[in-house]
Amino acid sequence: MNTEDSSAQRSTHRDDKNMHGAKTFRRGRILIFLKQLQVKRSTLMQQLEQPEFKSIEQVISGELKAVDDIIQQFTHLFEIQENESDNPTNP
Repeated sequence: MNTEDSSAQRSTHRDDKNMHGAKTFRRGRILIFLKQLQVKRSTLMQQLEQPEFKSIEQVISGELKAVDDIIQQFTHLFEIQENESDNPTNP
């Protein structure tokens, strides 16, 4: 193997490693955003059960449906499995 082949091979390996790191970083951010959506959903569910929010129940219900739709689309688009969304810091 000559020096050019060896150098090109190391460069390709390094590029692959950097690309995987970037994908992992982006995936981690995606999972963190999903977790934020799930927290928002949980908050809306709690508000629906509280009597002080009875006057705006329809608004909260509409927001809940919208958040559920976003979560569903998001998990489908990024092919997120349920076990992945449980631990966003370890993609």
